[in-house]
Amino acid sequence: MSFLRIFTLTIVAGCLLSIAGCNTIEGMGKDIQKAGEKIEDAAD
Repeated sequence: MSFLRIFTLTIVAGCLLSIAGCNTIEGMGKDIQKAGEKIEDAAD
């Protein structure tokens, strides 16, 4: 394999992992926010 092909595959893989990571963190943040809202409602 040429260096350019390996480099391109590495960049593409990194982009895909970063996109997946952002979606996962965003989903986790929404879950934490919903839990916090329920705790606030229970406190009221």
